[in-house]
Amino acid sequence: MKVMKILKKNGFTLLEVMIAMAILATTLVVVFQSQSQSISMANSARFETTAALLAQSKLAEIEAANSKDVTSDSGDFGDDFSDYSWQVDVTETDFEQLKKFEVKVVNEKMKSNNSYRLVLYRFAVY
Repeated sequence: MKVMKILKKNGFTLLEVMIAMAILATTLVVVFQSQSQSISMANSARFETTAALLAQSKLAEIEAANSKDVTSDSGDFGDDFSDYSWQVDVTETDFEQLKKFEVKVVNEKMKSNNSYRLVLYRFAVY
């Protein structure tokens, strides 16, 4: 009786390599998509925080001023926040001594969701 020697070949088949590449490609797509979404959410959070603080500072200026001297105006926040601009709209309400102050802060570089609005109602003392 002859004993046959069976040689075992080491290595991967083409099918195994293709399946591994497909799994790797799918995983990389998910990771990169997650990273992109994370960056987008961080930028959005940064805008919301900065715009809210800038709008509050502009409203603090309005509150410090005499109500009858405040008029609708617009401008920017200088070199510190060069991407941001503001607009104040002062309107009358149904009540004689109550005014509506609306501050809108806009980031000029963002393409969408780039504005933040804050409203203050204040009694105007004459």
